[in-house]
Amino acid sequence: MMEPVTVSAPRLSPLVGRSEELAALSSLVGLDGAPPGAVLVSGDAGVGKTRLLHELRLRAVAAGRLVLVGHCVDFGDGGLPYLPFSDAFGRLEADAPELAEQLLAAAPGVAPLLPSHRRGVGAATGERTERGSLFEAVEAALAHLGSLQPTLIVVEDLHWADQSSRDLLSFLFARGVPAGVALVVSYRSDDLHRRHPLRTTLSEWNRLPTLSRVALGPLDDADVRRLVELLHSDPMPDSAVTSLLARADGNAFFVEELVSAAEGGAASLPADLADLLLVRIERLDDDARAIVRAASVAGRRVTHPVLAAVAALEPERLDRALRAAVDANVLLAAGTDDRAGYAFRHALLAEAVYDDLLPGERVRLHAAYAKVLAELGGTSVELARHARAAHDVATAVRAGIRAGDEAMAVGGPDEAVRSYELALELLAEPDGQRLDVDVVDLTLRAAEAAAAAGHLFRGLALVEDALDALPDDAPEHDRARLLLGVATIGLLGDTGVDVLALTTQAVALVASSPSTELHARILLAHARALEERGRDDQGARWVDEALQLSRTLEVADVAVDASTLIARIERRRGDPEASLALLEASVAEARATGEVGAELRSLFSLAGLLYERGELARARETYAAAADLARRSGRAWAPYGIDARALAAIVAQVQGEWDEARRIVDVTGEAPPAMAEAMLAAVDVGVLAWRGSNRALELQPALRPWWSRDGFVAILAGGAAIEAHTARGDAAAALRAYEEVVAAVSTVWKREGFAAQVRLAALALAALTVQAREATARERTAIVEHGERLAAEAAVAAGTWKSRGAGVEGRAWTMRVEAERLRLHWSAGVDPPDADQLVTAWRAALAGFEEFGNVFEVARCQVRLAEALRGTGEAGEAAALLATAGLTADALGARPLLAEIRLAGGARTRSASEHPEEQLTPREREVLALIASGRSNREIAGRLFISAKTVSVHVSNILAKLGAGGRTEAVAVARRRGLLEDSP
Repeated sequence: MMEPVTVSAPRLSPLVGRSEELAALSSLVGLDGAPPGAVLVSGDAGVGKTRLLHELRLRAVAAGRLVLVGHCVDFGDGGLPYLPFSDAFGRLEADAPELAEQLLAAAPGVAPLLPSHRRGVGAATGERTERGSLFEAVEAALAHLGSLQPTLIVVEDLHWADQSSRDLLSFLFARGVPAGVALVVSYRSDDLHRRHPLRTTLSEWNRLPTLSRVALGPLDDADVRRLVELLHSDPMPDSAVTSLLARADGNAFFVEELVSAAEGGAASLPADLADLLLVRIERLDDDARAIVRAASVAGRRVTHPVLAAVAALEPERLDRALRAAVDANVLLAAGTDDRAGYAFRHALLAEAVYDDLLPGERVRLHAAYAKVLAELGGTSVELARHARAAHDVATAVRAGIRAGDEAMAVGGPDEAVRSYELALELLAEPDGQRLDVDVVDLTLRAAEAAAAAGHLFRGLALVEDALDALPDDAPEHDRARLLLGVATIGLLGDTGVDVLALTTQAVALVASSPSTELHARILLAHARALEERGRDDQGARWVDEALQLSRTLEVADVAVDASTLIARIERRRGDPEASLALLEASVAEARATGEVGAELRSLFSLAGLLYERGELARARETYAAAADLARRSGRAWAPYGIDARALAAIVAQVQGEWDEARRIVDVTGEAPPAMAEAMLAAVDVGVLAWRGSNRALELQPALRPWWSRDGFVAILAGGAAIEAHTARGDAAAALRAYEEVVAAVSTVWKREGFAAQVRLAALALAALTVQAREATARERTAIVEHGERLAAEAAVAAGTWKSRGAGVEGRAWTMRVEAERLRLHWSAGVDPPDADQLVTAWRAALAGFEEFGNVFEVARCQVRLAEALRGTGEAGEAAALLATAGLTADALGARPLLAEIRLAGGARTRSASEHPEEQLTPREREVLALIASGRSNREIAGRLFISAKTVSVHVSNILAKLGAGGRTEAVAVARRRGLLEDSP
């Protein structure tokens, strides 16, 4: 018996989303032990047929199959007969010449298909090869190959095959492929227009029971996202991925081309891809091309009445043109009843055709669409788009404003802001300036829509630009409206706007018209600006006036917001019960009056108060309700809505439900604005840090630019960076992260010291303790001095709570700072506290977090209290605390905390892979960590101030406990079993 022959198949990038199809193909060709047979593989161009067949070939080669591949080529009207078979046999001749000679000896009639023999056969003798004889020779050759070695024959691109090749395949399919041979043939289903010669052949093959079929449809969205992750060097924003999903239609080739273009910074369709798509259009006749071009101006879909009116062809010509476009698989019949019409087979095909239009042709077609839609009653947004492209300014402005209003009415702020901005842009043109439109009102509507869509800075820029452009002699009413618009957006986030200065100007402007809705809104904004500056007494006076005026004028949303502000002021004055009652009443009033925005703001304030009180379950429920209300009202990414979602996840984190918290902030498929995506990612990165994942640091470069724009993002992402660096033992990087986040937040919020700095300082103090344990005596003194500065900064930051009390969480972190400060002194040996003092501090911190309900921080305090208790000889209580903390850390997957527990001498719940003999002592773990860093025994001895002989004993014990044959294997085993804290 001959040795198996392999004709190599090149390895491509990983296959995505084709596991079912690959399994089916593998079975049909006999790779699972079943008898091999013949298979037809179909699918659109670029959908992944070639990639799938390459993967099949790799499996076949790995299973010891001989694999031969033949390709059909598009030669137009002419071509070489039997090309795919000649190609396949030619590969065999090149890669396995001895086998090719054996094949020729066993089936001489196949010689005309071997490249080395093709010219000589017939040419020298003048003889012609009989068709039947050739077919039988090919069958005999395949049978011979199958008898020597299981064989897979792959014929690709059958849609380009010559008639002779199709006939030969018909012969083989009808007779049944020889034993030991599998035959797989692929073709493009979208290339089979009505007159394509393969269509008739396929209809005949469909009656053959011996022929199996595998059809490849588009990849689903999850698989496309996975493919994008593999192709793109850095994570793409979800909004970009969602746009790509809509354009690529699940076509793998389109995905690859669009990702490649995105990496190069191009947003338009790549030229090579456009040319490829347009080839199919060029094959149509003039009328069909005209219909397709007209359809592209409508977008992906168009109804029949509209397209017929725009095309203006006689009915018979129109029908012929549409039939040709449909038969060519350019257009598909789509929709039913009054929406019946046509859709492009691929979204990118519509893009390519539209981009290929001449400028004049494009304007003419848009004008035709605008006229038809105005007559037939199309949507405002369609009319606005076509009118604008046709340079019909008046129609575009009116339709754009109407489209924006319609979008806002149904909770579509993204669509609304685009329509309003279109109208504003056109109003700035000479023709637009003659239109009777309230530009200030339109600007404010656009800004409101932008803020509701989560584009806060975009909305701010719109109003600021309008305010700057306002003439000096403009009506005071207009200036006051724009000042209020800037102030309102400035109050929604970290915008850098001096809101109080703006509201002060606005109050002066409306002083002469006190009993108006505008006056009430300005009074409320002024009160909010004063409250934000901590001027509660002044704010209370202005908000009372705003409340009274709004009640008189029956402006429900202002009244609710005024009541909410009064509740916040009462909380700052130290009356949480009154604040709670007021907020609950505000929520009820907003619901009763149908003021969704006011209800959202009241719910958010109520949830914040509940969180401060430590009522975590109610707080999370209320935040979730606010986020759900925002989503249902089309404000999912707006301030308050996105903040509520982020804070609901943070409460879940505090409660120890980390996986649920990650689910809450997962934006896959939602296409959020960049800022909203950054905020939710900053929440998620905290869990990654606590779990010791490398992603906690890998995501920081993408989040870092947002630190200067949003203090919340800076605090969350910066805190995670401190934690992640500390877990790695890189205290210097952790401390740099602390300084950077404090500087960023202080700049954004324009103040020194902020409440969250207390928590950040506690984390930084813990990093200093790690640093102190590796430092010299002189270095430890400087480290402790650094710690004292951090504690002092935390004390200043805690002062921001004095006017209203710190809340349960604030008190816990304040006590934690003191405990970490004493722990640093203790670890450094610089003015160390006595053991009882240290224990008392950690008991207080533990009690604080137990009262608050922070599951993870309770466990962390238990570990550090256990460390302190060992200094007092309370080994029993310390062991119990470590065991309890270990159970929590195991449940959370908190690997850095598990490492801290092990170093503290505690045992955690063992996994099924661990055994008692594998438990290392704290000293052995220190030695193991140094081994992993590449240290020699002598270097380890110097680092730990022990003898090299003692190190050798420790190394021997480590190898024995891990069952390892050497230092390298020991490190590998330790990493695999989680004994070293390298992240996956």
